[in-house]
Amino acid sequence: MDETEKLLKDITEASGVSGYEDEVRGVMRRYVADVATIEQDKLGSFIAGHAGQALSPRVMLAGHMDEIGFMVKLITKEGFIRFVPLGGWWDMVMLGHRVTIKTSKGDVLGVLGAKPPHILTDEERKKMVEKKDMYIDVGARSEEEVRGMGVRPGDPIIPISEFTVMANPRIYLSKAFDNRLGCALGLQALRQLAEEGHPNTVYAVGTVQEEVGLRGAKTSAFAINPDVGIVLEVDIAGDVPGIKPEESAVKMGGGPSLLVYDARMIPNLKLRDLVIATAEELGMPLQFSAMPGGATDGAMIQANNLGVPTVVVSVPTRHIHSHNAIICRDDYDQTLKLVVALVKKLDAGTVAGLTA
Repeated sequence: MDETEKLLKDITEASGVSGYEDEVRGVMRRYVADVATIEQDKLGSFIAGHAGQALSPRVMLAGHMDEIGFMVKLITKEGFIRFVPLGGWWDMVMLGHRVTIKTSKGDVLGVLGAKPPHILTDEERKKMVEKKDMYIDVGARSEEEVRGMGVRPGDPIIPISEFTVMANPRIYLSKAFDNRLGCALGLQALRQLAEEGHPNTVYAVGTVQEEVGLRGAKTSAFAINPDVGIVLEVDIAGDVPGIKPEESAVKMGGGPSLLVYDARMIPNLKLRDLVIATAEELGMPLQFSAMPGGATDGAMIQANNLGVPTVVVSVPTRHIHSHNAIICRDDYDQTLKLVVALVKKLDAGTVAGLTA
């Protein structure tokens, strides 16, 4: 296992649903504490900074730490847990999966359940089971037994899924690639830039609560007041059955993707073109993506202060917003190379030209 695989394993296996990102923040701190100044905004976003040849421009590399998960809502008299989803879950991928409930007394194992198919009516079998009809079973028989385990309303619930190298050793499977990939890219880019030099000050930021409203991006951008924002994300890989090219033409293994539009952000056009030119100079494939039904932390970063030139660069990922997503290591490595090369170009003159 090389350094990148170890980082991806450590950071994806950490527990960190929206609002409960402490473990992820700890991984990020350990990785760059020797090369960066470490700060934290009051909402909990992680901010690691490294000053290069100049204190400005300030370049923000943002990936969100939170993964989708659940929160304990209530405990039934019979000892089952009803929950609130944190982030967007498709009901179809939830049932039967193991989860961990983080309690004051330690971790409690549970499984997502619903009425078994044997006792469903024909009409019920035709319908997707909805989240509101699901529960978490921790093997208890009463509310008192569950409370004795330390479970209480507000406790976070995290999917169980280990980082795994698949049969093809360049393909990885894990939970939380959305968006620990962005966090890992920011960390590795900062370390590489610290070693090789850069004409600016760069910040690797792990934002909180992106999945529930892009909240940490707003507070961390206020803290940094960046001159450029580069959001590091996952993108929807459309190379699976059922997705049409017009819905997503991005393919796993096809190189990094550049988001040209989403529901809340149009990238700075000159920065967008600089990304394209940089990929061409590197001889690197670059894919293009539009996401009319979603948004990223870029929406908050670009609207900070008087406005920030912002762009989103992503790693194609299959099966996001599920317990198990899949990426290609080649895409990750190329994205890292692209980001490092881009940051090295962002001197004072270039950044001033982005808004001229």
